Amino acid sequence: MQIKLVAAAIGILLSLPTVAQDVTYRGQIAGLINKYCIQCHGADSPSLAEFTLAEEKFKKAKKGPSLNSYLEIIQFVGWPDTGALMRRLDDGANTADKKPGNMYRQLGDTDAERAENLKVFKAWVGDGAWNLNRFEARGTVPAVTKEQLDKLKVKY
Repeated sequence: MQIKLVAAAIGILLSLPTVAQDVTYRGQIAGLINKYCIQCHGADSPSLAEFTLAEEKFKKAKKGPSLNSYLEIIQFVGWPDTGALMRRLDDGANTADKKPGNMYRQLGDTDAERAENLKVFKAWVGDGAWNLNRFEARGTVPAVTKEQLDKLKVKY
């Protein structure tokens, strides 16, 4: 009887969702980006600097800044475009108007799929690190604090 209980407990533990410290760029994030983002943010997309210089041109071509590598995506979490990943992928739970970010709909085909993929991104960014702030305050978006930056995990 005890063996069956131990086996059942192990089965339950193994079926639990991935915890934050287990989410890595290589393990989950790169796959999500390749599945949902790479069509517009692939290797043939401009760097963040190039995109910034000719944003309208690239938007017309349906090209956003490249997310083709770990180093490129980190620019949209930490610096120079602090919080951009979070602002774009947020489901609206963190905004005053409750509107999701402009790329939230790209996280999946259904609400359930989008919510699950968002949880993975949030776990990767780090517990308590998901915020929409910018490096420097702009408009109604405040500047990110050192305490918020210290919570970032974004493991490779």
